[in-house]
Amino acid sequence: MATTPDTAGAQPGAAAPEHRTARGDARWQVVAGLEVVAVVVAVLADWAIPAAVIVGLAALSLLVRRRGPGTLGFHRVSRPWRLVAHMGAFAVGWTLFNVAVLIPATNHLSGTRQDVSAFADLEGNLGLLAAYLTASWVLAAFCEELAFRGYLLTRLTDVLGHGRLQQVAAVLGSSLLFGLLHTEQGVVGVVAAALAGAVFCVLRYRYRTLWAPIVAHGFDDTIGFTWFFFFGPFYGLW
Repeated sequence: MATTPDTAGAQPGAAAPEHRTARGDARWQVVAGLEVVAVVVAVLADWAIPAAVIVGLAALSLLVRRRGPGTLGFHRVSRPWRLVAHMGAFAVGWTLFNVAVLIPATNHLSGTRQDVSAFADLEGNLGLLAAYLTASWVLAAFCEELAFRGYLLTRLTDVLGHGRLQQVAAVLGSSLLFGLLHTEQGVVGVVAAALAGAVFCVLRYRYRTLWAPIVAHGFDDTIGFTWFFFFGPFYGLW
């Protein structure tokens, strides 16, 4: 578990009393649990823009803990352009998987289609496309990844533990809530978003930086909105 404020000021090499460390860990585990509850409420109650609310909670959490953004996954990338290229290629492959497999299968199994009526005015509207692309990189790619793959995933791991099974449970929990953030798109949208959330978690762990899912998410939305601008809604290959 990350160093808590109780032990952050200790001298190098000095061991904190065992009972104090145990109490500190337990206390911060409870705090992390309360933070997870606050995130769940923000999503289910649909407070304003839930991702932005959760980012605010994340900032408050870091302030109280006296920790930096690196504890939520913001690690430096040694070759940023290589990461960008990898995430761009991933976004293309993920889009193809969605339209060829995931979305059509969910359409047929649920008997419904993804509700994209919120983007009905986007087709052929260049100004609206620019607005959507800006919002997708700021509110979706950055804020949602910080909220769910950075903050929530980290706090769930703090509560559940750092073992393999506990990490899987944290990924499932954060991805389910991410899916529920998209209820306005119907069952298909929730399923697609939840699975995307799990994949974005894998990207964070695989590349050891939150910048990986941020860039992948941004490219994914860019492809989707650009397609919608030129061709309108698309519900899969079959």
